[in-house]
Amino acid sequence: MGETATREDTRPIALRSLALAAVVALLAALSIAFFPGHSLLASDTQIYLPILEHLRDPSVLAGDPVAQRPHVSFTVYDEVALALRGAGIDFETALLAQQFVFRALGILGVWLVASSMGLGFGMATVTAAVFSLGAVIGGPTVLTVEYEPVPRGFAIPLLVLAMGCAAHGRDLLAGAAASVAFLYHPPSAVTFWGVYFLLSLWPSSVKVMSRRVLGLAPLLAGVLVMLVLSRMQGGVSEVQPFFGRIDPELERLQRLRGSYNWISTWGAMWAPQYVFLWAASLFAYWRVRRDAVQDLRFFLIGLPALGIASMPLSWLLLEKLKWVVAPQVQPARALLFVTLIAGVLACVVGAKTAAKGRWWEAGLWFVLAYAIPTQSRLFDVIESPGAIALVVGLAALATFAAWAEARKLHWAMAGAAAAALLPFLLVPLLPEAPRAPNPHTPELDALSRWARESTPVDSMFLFPDAGKTLAPGIFRARALRAVYVDWKGGGQVNFLRRFAQEWWERWQRTGAGRFKPWHVPAYGRWGIDYFVLKRGVLVPGFTPVYANGGYAVYATTAPGNLMAP
Repeated sequence: MGETATREDTRPIALRSLALAAVVALLAALSIAFFPGHSLLASDTQIYLPILEHLRDPSVLAGDPVAQRPHVSFTVYDEVALALRGAGIDFETALLAQQFVFRALGILGVWLVASSMGLGFGMATVTAAVFSLGAVIGGPTVLTVEYEPVPRGFAIPLLVLAMGCAAHGRDLLAGAAASVAFLYHPPSAVTFWGVYFLLSLWPSSVKVMSRRVLGLAPLLAGVLVMLVLSRMQGGVSEVQPFFGRIDPELERLQRLRGSYNWISTWGAMWAPQYVFLWAASLFAYWRVRRDAVQDLRFFLIGLPALGIASMPLSWLLLEKLKWVVAPQVQPARALLFVTLIAGVLACVVGAKTAAKGRWWEAGLWFVLAYAIPTQSRLFDVIESPGAIALVVGLAALATFAAWAEARKLHWAMAGAAAAALLPFLLVPLLPEAPRAPNPHTPELDALSRWARESTPVDSMFLFPDAGKTLAPGIFRARALRAVYVDWKGGGQVNFLRRFAQEWWERWQRTGAGRFKPWHVPAYGRWGIDYFVLKRGVLVPGFTPVYANGGYAVYATTAPGNLMAP
């Protein structure tokens, strides 16, 4: 009898866990497939994939400055990708699989936060769904849900999961998740660990303090792992002095290529939005403070506070002290926690006030929650009738769903499901909604295949009329052929001083992305074997060695014959 009763008691818990796993997987799949979507080789994976290919086989991209100088020593991003590649999984698949897993873990973290504050299954799911829609953090140019499988995109969901575990008193699990986040992307994890250190020192009972201190153990293990792996990193050709300063020439290049690090270039435009969201998060916290356990309170207050503090800190470290490491740490990107916490708390307060029948207040909170993912500039919502209609409609739906769940009405779950799932289908209909870009074209893919199959592995290519477009970087990663210079590759000026000088010299030498016919005779002397132009741009005296509907390839040494694509 006792065993039977025990099995019956645990069955609802098991069913709830299965339901939660299914919901989390569904939200992650919708987030990747519909909105905000996912992308590859549209941003920093243009840098990471060539680095990984070169680390795996040093003969690949051996002449490419971007691949030659890996900056992944203090992260397990490369070790995990290389291990999966050794198991027979190609890099792109390995990264995309990790992206799905980590997005799902972040969604689970938000669900845990919401449920710890008393929300039922349905409204905790709505809160997690709104988080999974992502948000653009304008100014420092970062995302709460990264489009690409990059280290930060893996670390942030793990930190959210750690916050959810801490909210349920699972400090060891929280520490483990945050430590893995630290191993993937230390700058993102610093903010979380700063709050957790304060929490572990806060006077409490011996039992509680012991539990919190136990959460620090995984971090120690993570630091040791990082130190060991950093010593084993191959291919590092340039070391940045930790206490160095940014000289005027390097500052000029970084302001040109990485202006998002310099708050003086965007602060006036974006700071008011983050101050508003910070104030909203504080007011929201005050409304539901009694529903949050002490551990969670630290994060709900501390993460946004450190996010706001990152703006003056960034200004001090970078623009006044000129600390050379500041562009690598990118402290202002902690602003993403201001938006993230504001969105989560808006959903929680909306659900709580709707349950009490405070329709207008609940609706306003849900309007804020749904507006965040629809616009990078939050107040632009009022300029778009379509955005206003959508946000207000979703807010009304969520309000009624929360009210129905509080009263245990039979249709409550259906209302919560609609409020959670409809945004994935409707938000992408807004032309201004930020979404993952897709820079790939059949012509560029065909060009990459031709180069990979028909040119020597040590060939050097130049795209002299590409300007600041992404085509050269996509080509580098897909063709596995060196690119002499491109705009996106110049992003490493934040990390590497000598690379910055070399990149700028090459960029200027080849016309700064603008084709100049009188440069062609010099291409061979610069080590360039092929140059690629948009189809229709003619070069007197040269015949393409390959052409398709978008591009024509010319050899610098001996003009070849046109080959059909």
